[in-house]
Amino acid sequence: MAEMERLSSKWTATAASIWIQSAAGSSYAFSIYSSALKSSQGYDQSTLDTVSVFKDIGANAGILSGILYSAVALNRRRIGGPWVVHAAGAIQCFLGYFFLWAAVTGLIERPPVAAVCLFLFLAAHAQTFYNTANVVTGVHNFSEYGGTIVGIMKGFLGLSSAILVQVYDTFCKGKPSTFLLMLALLPTSVSILFMPLVRIYEAHGADTDKKYLNAFSAFALLIAAYLMVIIILRNIFSFTSWANIATFIALLVVLITSPLGIATKAQKFESNRLPETLDPLLENPEPRLASSKFSASEEPVEHEPEMLVDHLEDMNLLRAMGSVDFWLLFIAMICGMGSGLATINNMSQIGQSLGYTTVEINSFVSLWSIWNFLGRFGAGYVSDYLLHTRGWARPLLMAFTLATMAAGHIVISSGFSGNLYVGSILVGICYGSQWSLMPTITSEIFGIRHMGTIFNTIAIASPIGSYIFSVRVIGYIYDKEASAEDSCIGTHCFMLSFLIMASVAFFGFLIALGLFFRTRRFYSSIVLKRLRHSPRQ
Repeated sequence: MAEMERLSSKWTATAASIWIQSAAGSSYAFSIYSSALKSSQGYDQSTLDTVSVFKDIGANAGILSGILYSAVALNRRRIGGPWVVHAAGAIQCFLGYFFLWAAVTGLIERPPVAAVCLFLFLAAHAQTFYNTANVVTGVHNFSEYGGTIVGIMKGFLGLSSAILVQVYDTFCKGKPSTFLLMLALLPTSVSILFMPLVRIYEAHGADTDKKYLNAFSAFALLIAAYLMVIIILRNIFSFTSWANIATFIALLVVLITSPLGIATKAQKFESNRLPETLDPLLENPEPRLASSKFSASEEPVEHEPEMLVDHLEDMNLLRAMGSVDFWLLFIAMICGMGSGLATINNMSQIGQSLGYTTVEINSFVSLWSIWNFLGRFGAGYVSDYLLHTRGWARPLLMAFTLATMAAGHIVISSGFSGNLYVGSILVGICYGSQWSLMPTITSEIFGIRHMGTIFNTIAIASPIGSYIFSVRVIGYIYDKEASAEDSCIGTHCFMLSFLIMASVAFFGFLIALGLFFRTRRFYSSIVLKRLRHSPRQ
């Protein structure tokens, strides 16, 4: 126990969170086992689509994880911490995927559709618990660089699907039922093993934070580049079993050793500067929460407008929902997350209608996780840089990415040669960027104390938008264009759909721009002041 205390720091917490996030994105791997689920349960395509909706709801409806985090992680009078949230996620992950595996293999009698929906919901819902525990803890520990730490955590969640595909290709190739059992065991085991290390520490600013967060960022880019090369090679060449094992072992070694090495160096450097190691927040009798809008040395600015006064203290969910800023964020996310998710959900059909080869289509789908990662990581890092060096409020970058997403939708609708190469990159990066910008903006506007509950509520915009654009726009127009034929070939199949989504994304740009103008004085008067007056170690 004493050894555990000696090793504990916000750096080991970051490394542990990265390892958990790297295995947490199992909901993105649905396509691997969906065919086995469909055939074993005797589903038609409509029933399978219905079941998959519950996966999307579970992966995005993280309100309960936010409520649990606020209840057990921030109240030092109770026994608890982020590990409780991880444990709740691990239980759901195991139960959901175990019963799915049992149903597919025939271990249990064929369950009703409602039960399978519940299994998938539980399995995907676990992801929100892992994500909330890691993201919110990271923001507490690195409140000065919230964008960077959120980008790192969200980035590895995006990369986890490509990592899990590596696991499938190495150990379960051609055996989707075995992959389901692996999904029940691997994320659960990783979370249980490392969750004691994920803890909240005092919100002290540190000169070393940027240096070592940059090291974690470089490591994330290295993993993304490696996976991108492997994905491209797999779609061109047929890997032998020994090649699969070799590439996976290389990935595993780098994943384990690099975060541990960075955390060890950072902790050693800080321990040489500090007279004693800081105690974790939950064991400190007088912690200074990162969520506090002001330190003891700071006083709120008198006679500020009402909007600024509302931002001087942490809001709970109900109070946040009573603000205009909450609904501006929510509408912007319906436009951005919804249209982006609808794009990836229909990428295969778009490629087929435009005459792309199977290899090209598989590459688009596989590389989406890389573009998604670059957006998640890049937006967090760049928004921190612009805020610290230029004083630019984060909603401005959100507006820029939504405008770029609109351009990406127009590129896809145009149907020119190679349009999916350009369009998928633009939409993928801009879609991913929303997942790091939205939680960070939430923490700054509404405070960190209830951040988990609030940003998970806003994230419900993703499945809502996806349903509207996938079913009511793309699906309806595609069926109308196909008429009596089984499929539709040509640019007309999706042109109108993506022009509509381009208009929606542009509307999201206007909404985000409105949020920027509403909050720019808040950022200059409050957020930047807090950053400049943050205590240094």
